[in-house]
Amino acid sequence: MNINQRPITSIHQVAAPTKPITKARAQDVGTDFSSILEEKLSAGREIKVSKHAAMRLEARNITLDSTSMEKLKNAVDLASQKGVRDTLVVMDQVAFVVNVNARTVITAVNRNELKDNVFTNIDGAVFT
Repeated sequence: MNINQRPITSIHQVAAPTKPITKARAQDVGTDFSSILEEKLSAGREIKVSKHAAMRLEARNITLDSTSMEKLKNAVDLASQKGVRDTLVVMDQVAFVVNVNARTVITAVNRNELKDNVFTNIDGAVFT
C-alpha cells in the first residue's frame, strides 16, 4: 500500500427508492401524443376580436359562425406563412383587417361599406 492511499474502512449501500418508478402510458392518462399536439397547435390558431372590431361587427350586423371563423383562421395562417404583419381578409362579402402576429381582428366592413373605402396600414391581402 502506498503512503498516500487510505484503506477503505466502510462501504455505504445506496438505498433503493421506496416507490417503484413506472412510465405513464398514454391510455392511463386518457390522451395520446397526437391529440395533445393537435390541441396545442389549434390553441395557437385562435382568432381574437378587438373591442373596436366587436363594436363594428355588432353595428354592421356581421356574424361569424364556426365556418367563417375557420375560413378566417386559414386566411390568417396563409398571411403568416407569407410574412404579412397586417392583412386585409376579404370573404363572404365582408372585409376584415387583421393583425397577423396577434391574430386579432382590428376592424370589419360589410359589402355595403366597401365601395369607396380605403384600407391603410396593411401589407397584404387574402381573398377567400
